[in-house]
Amino acid sequence: MRPLFLAAAATLLLAASNAYAQTSPYPITNESISTVEVTAPPHAVHVSDQDLRTVSGTYALSNGWRLHVRPGWNGVYARIDDQPPMRLIALSPDKYVTRDGNVAMEFNRGPDGDDMAMSYVPDAQLAERVVITATMASR
Repeated sequence: MRPLFLAAAATLLLAASNAYAQTSPYPITNESISTVEVTAPPHAVHVSDQDLRTVSGTYALSNGWRLHVRPGWNGVYARIDDQPPMRLIALSPDKYVTRDGNVAMEFNRGPDGDDMAMSYVPDAQLAERVVITATMASR
């Protein structure tokens, strides 16, 4: 009977020490702080048909890809080479983004307004964003 009593007492002491360890404050250092950025899904704005026609066309991307942009409902459809088209919603007449935020395009850049920049996340597992610039190849 005595060993059972000692085992029960030891179990209660271990549980009490764990409870104290969970409520005691940990020292905070710069290495243990992480930052999480939470953003709301993009909210589409209305753009005119003229604005959509202005950004439509074929762009020669700096990495050799060809980007075809055509107007869509309140945004654009973009297709890179033979890949399936992506729907991008308008954030402004010059900025478009996919609903998940992984692809963003900014048009009407450069001295003549014919340049654009596209940024995208190549792998959802990595915290990386690739930026590609382009010039207008044809309308």
